[in-house]
Amino acid sequence: MPAGENSTPPDTLASLRRKSRPKVEKSRPTQPDLFSTHEPAPAPESTKSVSLSEAKNPRIPAPAIAVPIEQERRIYSVRALVADIRQHTESAYSNVWVEGEISNCRPAASGHIYFTLKDGEAQLPIVLFRRQAQLLRFRPQDGLAVLVRGRISVYESRGQLQLIAETMEPRGAGALQLAFEQLKRRLADEGLFDADRKRSLPPFPHCIGVVTSPTGAVIRDIVTVVRRRHARLNLLIYPALMQGANSPQTVIDGIAWFNAHPDRVDLIVIARGGGSIEDLAGFNDESLARAIAASELPIVSAIGHETDFTIADFVADLRAPTPSAAAELITAAQHRIEDRVQSLTTRLQRAISYSLMQSRQRYARLSADSVLIRLRDNLYRREQHLDDLAYRADSALHRRFRSHVARLAGLTARLQQQAPTARLALADRRLDRAREALIRTGSHLLDTRRTRLASAATRLHALSPLAVLNRGYALIYSEQGSLLHNAAEARPGQRISARLATGTLTATVLEIESK
Repeated sequence: MPAGENSTPPDTLASLRRKSRPKVEKSRPTQPDLFSTHEPAPAPESTKSVSLSEAKNPRIPAPAIAVPIEQERRIYSVRALVADIRQHTESAYSNVWVEGEISNCRPAASGHIYFTLKDGEAQLPIVLFRRQAQLLRFRPQDGLAVLVRGRISVYESRGQLQLIAETMEPRGAGALQLAFEQLKRRLADEGLFDADRKRSLPPFPHCIGVVTSPTGAVIRDIVTVVRRRHARLNLLIYPALMQGANSPQTVIDGIAWFNAHPDRVDLIVIARGGGSIEDLAGFNDESLARAIAASELPIVSAIGHETDFTIADFVADLRAPTPSAAAELITAAQHRIEDRVQSLTTRLQRAISYSLMQSRQRYARLSADSVLIRLRDNLYRREQHLDDLAYRADSALHRRFRSHVARLAGLTARLQQQAPTARLALADRRLDRAREALIRTGSHLLDTRRTRLASAATRLHALSPLAVLNRGYALIYSEQGSLLHNAAEARPGQRISARLATGTLTATVLEIESK
């Protein structure tokens, strides 16, 4: 302002403080209550302000200097201040009704339920303790519009305003959930969710197009899984927004770019981490759903966690529970070959074990009485049968071995046609190791079986009565030809015959001793 003009001096920091300072009573030097509703009184007359603009030199404006009356300051600790606010809030809002839409519903293991009540303008954390939660007749879930009664409080540990719910009544589905269901029903009626329009993924892709945020944890998880399961698979990333109003358009741009360059990728993956229904709202966009349905390349949807479902999941050719699971599904064909070889090995081992079990059952049916009665004929017949079983087992094993070798050779040929050179070399080494293991296992089983057969033949021969007679024993028969088991069955002067290992003796009983 030019010097010499008469005008009101501008407000200074001190003058503003003086205008807003409440009246200080001498009889009550302490600070008034935090939530006092009294209007601030004007400053006392004893409070003076000396402005440098009223000095002798009016050309030099200067800020005014306020000289307030000294008053006692009340200093709160953080805990005391938050506690004071909580007490006032609980007394002022002890019984309120609030209507809104549930979001981020999180049932805890303790039985308490935590969620956020929101509308288009604001949101309020809600706590429903276990005792009140047990009285509910419905299950709170995201997107449900409810009417909640409770009291407003402050959670002191975080200084957060929250409503402690006493009762809750449903008011129908929220706006986001209702829009989701309506769009889902309309697209389903158009056939965009039909299984016959979904395409299968290529078994051995060379490159995958990933539409995701290049700085998030999702792309790092995908890279980790792919490098562990299929190191030669390439990833081409299209950076896109995974949240917000512009998210659907950036994802659509990524799908369009990959379809415009089909020679670069074999399929497309849309990946995003978990979040609330609001965070995933961009993937419930109708234009994005139609872009996925119109894509020439197969699309895998890997959005959120296993419990999260979006419209993009229903339209995509394949829905993966998580981004990491999507990477595993894409590289699954690489591991199926190794699983097939292991399955063939297991089937061969089971067949050999079953054949051995049948042989043991046949041997168990041989009783000691039948061996004693028909020893000579049955012994030769059993030995012949054992030889036949050994030959058949050996032939069957070799036939199975040749069959599996032929199948392994066929798999090797198919791998040579479909896989790169490095993967073929790796598969060949695995097949060689499996073949060597099969040969060692077959040889070991044959040796074990021959040993058991020889041992069984030896035991059968040891049970032969002829072998007992060779050790010096004899079979004593009466004149009628019956076998004598006790000396009391004979009488003095009776003629008896003794069957030895070679030949028969005839004798007369002279004396009987019973001991």
